[in-house]
Amino acid sequence: MRHRPAGNNAGGTVWLFDLDNTLHDASHAIFPAINAAMTAYVARVLACDEATASRVRVDYWKRYGATLLGMIRHHGVDPADFLRAAHEFPDIARMVRVRRGLAAQLRRLPGRKVLLTNAPQDYARAVLRVAGIEHCFERVIAIEQMWVHGDLRPKPDRRMLRRLLSRLRIAPGRAVLVEDTVSHLKRYAGLGIRTAWITGYLRSMTPSRPHDVPAGAARDAAQQAALRAEAQRHAHDRDADRAAREEAVTLVAAENQAPAPRLSPEARQAGRNAARARARMVHRPGYVDIKVQSVHQLHRRMRRNGS
Repeated sequence: MRHRPAGNNAGGTVWLFDLDNTLHDASHAIFPAINAAMTAYVARVLACDEATASRVRVDYWKRYGATLLGMIRHHGVDPADFLRAAHEFPDIARMVRVRRGLAAQLRRLPGRKVLLTNAPQDYARAVLRVAGIEHCFERVIAIEQMWVHGDLRPKPDRRMLRRLLSRLRIAPGRAVLVEDTVSHLKRYAGLGIRTAWITGYLRSMTPSRPHDVPAGAARDAAQQAALRAEAQRHAHDRDADRAAREEAVTLVAAENQAPAPRLSPEARQAGRNAARARARMVHRPGYVDIKVQSVHQLHRRMRRNGS
């Protein structure tokens, strides 16, 4: 089902919005619940303890961008079964947190709005309904629609996004990807799209440790060997993703370190001006066009920039 986008849609901009921790505060309750459900699923499939399953879950997420991809590749799980198990929340109405006035802010953004999420369709629409913003999006592109040539290619896969832009007849220069995951923005910046980094819900940017699944973690010897081989084969991609995340940690943490020199009012003002200039250069990576805490700030920033 599609919705006619609300608000002023005469402009040429097409907004590609992520969902979790971009439009709502998923870190509050939903992410912990998803992580617990995924860990339980991995433990059941691998017949291992919860601690081992959690390490495998995190390792696959870091290597492939989604735990599901690792579970498909190594264990042949059914994607629909995995997604259903990880995203079933009977009490989702109590779990979703959004900023007041979100729907109004989305309507004020000129242009079309498309939801682009690695979450499953039913979950995404449930969150949009609870948040009261489902009518703001003309399409919901969920992970079920991210197959490319028989392979599941969720964000940050470039082939998937190129294919999507082509299918929707969107020139890259008209698209703005709005995300909380900085490594996704870094991956897509080279495609010619604009990028907006939402940081307001990022309470903890550092992913879980350890990075690798230790030897002996899984009970099956063949599975251990497969995990070790895949870890070596994908070490470069994993390190690149980790570097991007650690860069994000540094960028966000730096904003919380405010110097307090004992200077004259004039010197303090000069220092504030210099700090703002440094913030524009340092705290916003080169592959991020706009960096804000919320959609509310995004609307104000776009008006200021005349976009």
